[in-house]
Amino acid sequence: MICDLCGESGKMYKVEIEGSRVVVCESCAKYGKVLHEIKEKDAPKRKEVNETREIQKGPEKIQLIVKDYSSKIKNAREKKEIKQEDFAKMINEKESLLHQLESGKMEPSMALAEKLQKALGIKLIEEIILEPEEKKDGMKPRSGPMTLGDIINLKKRN
Repeated sequence: MICDLCGESGKMYKVEIEGSRVVVCESCAKYGKVLHEIKEKDAPKRKEVNETREIQKGPEKIQLIVKDYSSKIKNAREKKEIKQEDFAKMINEKESLLHQLESGKMEPSMALAEKLQKALGIKLIEEIILEPEEKKDGMKPRSGPMTLGDIINLKKRN
């Protein structure tokens, strides 16, 4: 089994982190409440698969909401001279949601950001291409899909 946060393998624990139950390694278990240790015999059995899958080795694309989304939404709406109430009805969303977005108290979901992009003609979603990089100790990076921890580190960098 591999850790849901960092992708490492080893001794695993079932942990509750912010209301979600995840399987994590010993070092990531400190981020939540440990429910129990997962023993090797308790680990879910996986079916043998005869096909081989290649892990993507090239760059990985990630979509993120731009940092200044609130001002972009508000400025574009005001430029079109539409009141918040009318715009909310136009995109079939609550006015309070629109107010929270424009004040920066809430970040839009990808679906809502796409809806706002179409309605206002602005760009709220940016695509970042991650190139595999070597670790500082000279070792090659771990291969495989991104983990939750990778995404958190990415958000901290931006």
